[in-house]
Amino acid sequence: MKIAHIDLGKRPVILAPMIDDPDADIRLMCKRFGADMVYTEFVSADALIRSVSKTEQKLRISDEERPVAIQIYGRDVATMVEAARIVEQAGPDILDLNFGCPVKRVAGKGAGAGMLQNVPLMLEITRAVVDAVRVPVTVKTRLGWDADHKIIVTLAEQLQDCGISALTIHGRTRAQMYTGEADWSLIGEVKANPRMHIPIIGNGDITTPQRARECFERYGVDGIMIGRASFGRPWIFKEVKHYLSTGEELPPLTSEWRLNVLRQEVDDSVHLLDERRGILHVRRHLAASPLFKGIPNFRDTRIAMLRAETRDELFRIFREIEGLL
Repeated sequence: MKIAHIDLGKRPVILAPMIDDPDADIRLMCKRFGADMVYTEFVSADALIRSVSKTEQKLRISDEERPVAIQIYGRDVATMVEAARIVEQAGPDILDLNFGCPVKRVAGKGAGAGMLQNVPLMLEITRAVVDAVRVPVTVKTRLGWDADHKIIVTLAEQLQDCGISALTIHGRTRAQMYTGEADWSLIGEVKANPRMHIPIIGNGDITTPQRARECFERYGVDGIMIGRASFGRPWIFKEVKHYLSTGEELPPLTSEWRLNVLRQEVDDSVHLLDERRGILHVRRHLAASPLFKGIPNFRDTRIAMLRAETRDELFRIFREIEGLL
């Protein structure tokens, strides 16, 4: 699959952009385990043009991450264009426009998935950004605002006509948020549309290697994107890539090996930020890890993990868990 001049190979598996995630440490770890492309945490166009320091820090990328995309969101044409030009100076391989985030503080203000209620403005922003920068521009969106307004088949053509280089579709409406099951049938319908010629990337509920292959084979997508399933499980990319290339499951990864990966994730996060911010950032990933699924009476341990404030606290909890795995 190619996005403009960027060759991601056959059946690429991509780390999704997410709110408050992923920092460079997690992106690099997913990259090491086989992610073919990674996205930064999505960035507010308004905050960028106001030179908010915390937002500008999110533009920091390294050559080790490439190919890497930076995603922005906003609701105003001039602001999005100015932000896009700022992002271009940071040197990403791809600039992505977020028209899919469903959370209230984004969509509720008309940005992200809120754009699904104002398609003319969405298209105007897309055309303006494509014309303003030289880096390839892509879009990530959803099926529509709600079950009565699943507009993605028509919208995909309209976005393509704006000059984007690829389209990622999350198989839910904004109204669904992250509940229910992702509907891949409409993603497949977009891909099957003979008028579509840009790559179509599917997103939503890819949690196993088998499901990853099914999405490629049943719906014909050019690439797939994994988001929440990577929380506390960056090795999912290793499992998926192995299954796609061999048709066989990766030999079981030991609990000790996986726990050591999580320890490394803690160390990387602390090194990148500092102990306080690094632990705040990484602990919810750890608590979500499927490694701990099935441990009896794990609720109190998970709460302790979510409240941990130091590396030593987390590693003490890990030592307690180690005897249960």
